[in-house]
Amino acid sequence: MGPGDVEDEGAYARAGGRLPGDPVPDPGLGLGDEGQPLAPPEPQPRRRTSWGRALVHALPVLLIVVAILYDIFTPRYFTAGPLYTAAPLIAAPIYTRRGTALTGVAVVAAVVALQLGKGVIHYVDSLTELITIATVAVLAVLVNGLVRRTGERLVSVREIAEAAQRAVLPEPAERIAGFEIAACYEAAQADAFIGGDLYAVQDSARGVRLIVGDVRGKGMGAVAAVAVVIGAFREAAEQETTLEAVAQRLERALAREGTRRDGLDAFEGFTTAVLVELPHGTGTVRIVNRGHPPPLLLYPDGTLSALPVRESALPLGMGELGVWPDRAEEADFPGGATLLLYTDGLSEARDARGEFYDPHARLAGRTFRHPVTLLDTLAEDVRRHSGGGMADDMALLAVRRPRRDEHDHCYEP
Repeated sequence: MGPGDVEDEGAYARAGGRLPGDPVPDPGLGLGDEGQPLAPPEPQPRRRTSWGRALVHALPVLLIVVAILYDIFTPRYFTAGPLYTAAPLIAAPIYTRRGTALTGVAVVAAVVALQLGKGVIHYVDSLTELITIATVAVLAVLVNGLVRRTGERLVSVREIAEAAQRAVLPEPAERIAGFEIAACYEAAQADAFIGGDLYAVQDSARGVRLIVGDVRGKGMGAVAAVAVVIGAFREAAEQETTLEAVAQRLERALAREGTRRDGLDAFEGFTTAVLVELPHGTGTVRIVNRGHPPPLLLYPDGTLSALPVRESALPLGMGELGVWPDRAEEADFPGGATLLLYTDGLSEARDARGEFYDPHARLAGRTFRHPVTLLDTLAEDVRRHSGGGMADDMALLAVRRPRRDEHDHCYEP
């Protein structure tokens, strides 16, 4: 059996993160002033993984070889039947159908040849052993077919999930109105591509408008709420003259959808969100916060500050509980600075001791040339902090205003 008989395992797909074995920063982010790793990656884990896979792929062949040697060097009333039956069963989930069938044929041929050589093929127990091994070989081919069909279904489901993510949460362009933009989404549920967190970027006549939010709950109800919020945001961002009016449009959209559906279980109740407006040609940022973690502003010199609101407001979808008029607050957004918006999947990630991840402390003193570098580093660091087990979805959105000397259309005034 050649390499072509082994099922191609494919490559690990990215979901806003890195492949296992990619270079990762140290626990302190391990980056110098320009965002470069301080030390080269350690290649040993990847080599161990490769050796492990090679051993698994070679195991059916090794079992056949060991079984043949056992039959040759032991008396004729000794049998290696269990080894012969194990070989095609192990081959079924890891080899192609052809490879599994060839494994079964090799096993049956080896048993027949050895029984003929020992002159025991006419014995009842030898004939029974041969029939058993042949039956197991046929069953292994059937098992291989079931495994392949299941794998094809999983691939189909994965492709559908990826398409849904691209439709509901499309990746924003790397440059919009002169701003450098990057987004990252990681679902807490294994093999999921989308959950209850959201982000969107929309250019308008009044500036680039952004939203990052977190829908209450999980599952398909949360995904439906995400679609409603993003759809309403894109429309409102184009039409409304103020950021406060955009927030009110989102409030009405959630209220309308909640009325249309039956019960809280059918539709998620509220959404925390932060809305941002970056006016064209100015070095300012306007923010409306509806119960969401405040954005962080990373300056070119490595200093960092949070942008909290002075007046708290209820999350979107809870307007019936009280009236808190939205008021956009303004802050300076100088050239070379990066604005980071995130959901609580980042700030509430816990380590083995139960300590929360603190993005402010982890990013202070660091500089990044591009928002992609910032998000890649941040996502990897929070995975290291939580041991790879995220308890909640995480959405990250970073926007950098280029400096005047970078000859961009958007510049520091």
